[in-house]
Amino acid sequence: MTIDRREMLGAMTAVAAGAVAGVAGVAEGATTQPKKSGTRLKKIATEEACSVPEVAAALREVAHTTWTNLDMLLVNAIYNAPAGTRAPFLPELLDIDAGRLKVMDDNDVDMHLLSLTAPGVQMFDADTGTALATVANDALAEAVKKHPTRYSALATFAPQDPKRAVKEMERAINSLKMNGFIINSHTNNEYLDLPKFWPILEAAEALDAALYIHPRAPSDGMAAPFRDYRLETAAWGYGVEVATHAVRLMLSGTLDHFPKLKIVLGHMGEAVPFWLWRLDFMGRPGFGNNMRTNKLKPSEYFRQNFVITTSGVEDHLALRYSIDRIGVDSVLWAIDYPYQPTTPAVKFIESAPIPDADKQKVAHGNAERIFHINV
Repeated sequence: MTIDRREMLGAMTAVAAGAVAGVAGVAEGATTQPKKSGTRLKKIATEEACSVPEVAAALREVAHTTWTNLDMLLVNAIYNAPAGTRAPFLPELLDIDAGRLKVMDDNDVDMHLLSLTAPGVQMFDADTGTALATVANDALAEAVKKHPTRYSALATFAPQDPKRAVKEMERAINSLKMNGFIINSHTNNEYLDLPKFWPILEAAEALDAALYIHPRAPSDGMAAPFRDYRLETAAWGYGVEVATHAVRLMLSGTLDHFPKLKIVLGHMGEAVPFWLWRLDFMGRPGFGNNMRTNKLKPSEYFRQNFVITTSGVEDHLALRYSIDRIGVDSVLWAIDYPYQPTTPAVKFIESAPIPDADKQKVAHGNAERIFHINV
């Protein structure tokens, strides 16, 4: 099911704009990270969510439907809050100016790599999604232009129409000078290993632009067990969904066609690094179901095509294992703002028990290289 609403772009802007007014004085912004002595650690946070009024308004319309898609639990919570209450996260998502910059300043964060928050434009029909992607990319590019040393940005697109998605991808990189792309896992319960989506992968590879596969709730075919205990979001469902997407790309042989494609997984790789030994054993070429066409072992694809961010997993043991398993050049720091608090994420990277040279790479150097950030 997709949602089709005429004149979606202009109809509800005021709804979201009202939320922006609530940004000043957000609770997190009141916390100041103490400055440390010694060499200062530059910090580029690489999974930092935001929204724009037009997309927020369109999702408010979706929230008023009877759609039972599992993502609707989060959509309703954020975009259909009771009158007179503060919509969770919405003011922070919509603020890509003073309020966000204050949180960054108070916590000694140099830059946010902005990206349109999940579910992005993937719950709309192709026409609406394509139009909203253009609006969102223009807005994020303008924010970067206004604050070029504080923001960089990932572009969104509507996979519902791969041909138009490729055109928007090319515009985002070549004209808007954005830093890569973001997609929210499945689209209409389909995944990027399907050949219909290969033009998107081909474009990302040709543009030398990383593709961040960000979570959304599990697709309809796997949704039922996640409807209990709020398993559908960050506690469990998000990681299971994106990890499944990544494994499909590896075991389908899709990545044999795109050896230079760079894919980013958040949340310490959605646990995939911890499964690589078993994936290699069970998913090695020539073993098991002959429907698999992969030429390489999963760990070989992972080192060739994937990098991970630390977003929302502030665990030094997990960081140490990930660095040992896939290499320090493939691990990037992230906060997951505003869904995760900034102060502990900063403390996590500043106190990480890894060599200073590795810490510099994780905190900013790898981000600068992978996302072509030159400030």
